[in-house]
Amino acid sequence: MSRAELRIDTDLFRANIRAVRDRIAPSELMVVLKDDAYGHGLRWAVEAARGTGVEWYGSYDVRSGVEARRVLGDAGRIFAWVTSTDDEIDDALRADIDLGVGSAEYLERITARAAQAGVRARIHLKIDTGLHRNGLLPAEWERTVDDVRAGERAGHLELAGIWSHLAEASDDEDDAAQTLFLEAVRVAERSGPTPEALHLTASAASWWRPELRGSVSRIGAFCYGVRSADGPELPGIEPVAELTATVSEIVDGFARVDVGSFDGIPSTLAGAQVGTPAGSRELVRIEGTSSLVEGWPGMTIGEPVWLFGAGNHGESSATTLAERIDTVGEEILTRLTTRVRRVTTP
Repeated sequence: MSRAELRIDTDLFRANIRAVRDRIAPSELMVVLKDDAYGHGLRWAVEAARGTGVEWYGSYDVRSGVEARRVLGDAGRIFAWVTSTDDEIDDALRADIDLGVGSAEYLERITARAAQAGVRARIHLKIDTGLHRNGLLPAEWERTVDDVRAGERAGHLELAGIWSHLAEASDDEDDAAQTLFLEAVRVAERSGPTPEALHLTASAASWWRPELRGSVSRIGAFCYGVRSADGPELPGIEPVAELTATVSEIVDGFARVDVGSFDGIPSTLAGAQVGTPAGSRELVRIEGTSSLVEGWPGMTIGEPVWLFGAGNHGESSATTLAERIDTVGEEILTRLTTRVRRVTTP
């Protein structure tokens, strides 16, 4: 049996980054790396993005941030926004990682760890603008900003950023969120300098709502060529990865390929269109370690089948597959197990 391969095109990734940067300028791109760079490989993503001059990296968690720092060395800024343990805070301080702070309790712990280590922690304070995915409420914002400024005067903190998450439920709600965000920035400005990194938008809002962008835009999926579920295609953006498997057996006119649910392919994707040397064919059934594909004239053992990709062979994109099962394209990629070999080119 030959293993399925996730083939990852480095040149396409770099081209996507350039297209995103052109789209969002003058806002600065933060390439998001969560979930092992959406299943593409964190180290690969950091090395490729660094080659295009990317300065900001969103690691989500401290552990991934430390790995990114090993690749970047002293260059680049890394932002980890998940609330972390004290040991992780210590790791972040040693690795010069910016920390997202969404509660007074987390701020207190970071301040204490920085004071103990004798270093200044760079923090990005989060205002809750309506998504309710942690973040300080407007009623507690001014008091917490005062605590941050006190930490700055003591040499333990630096307010490097103010940020939030958009709910992206409607344009009106996002506009209201921006109003709350900008008021939070004004409150912070009354007690000290404006932080360098003001970031409210992730992939979709950064792309489609330029008036909402701050000085930095956090963009993950679009850099990897994964469009939003139920969203339009993105001009100049192509899927970076394609999942391929080879025909291992011909059974009653169907092609058996060596990739299945144990590799991370949801069995509910049966009926989707995959790519073959003869164009689109139906993915008839998904089993544990293999799947059956509608056959084509002259098919032979060893021929490739494309489970998802850019559509060059008639296959669906990861997001098109995701829409069949009411999820997002990122999940199709991040579900893939280590049974699937990752191959990067060039």
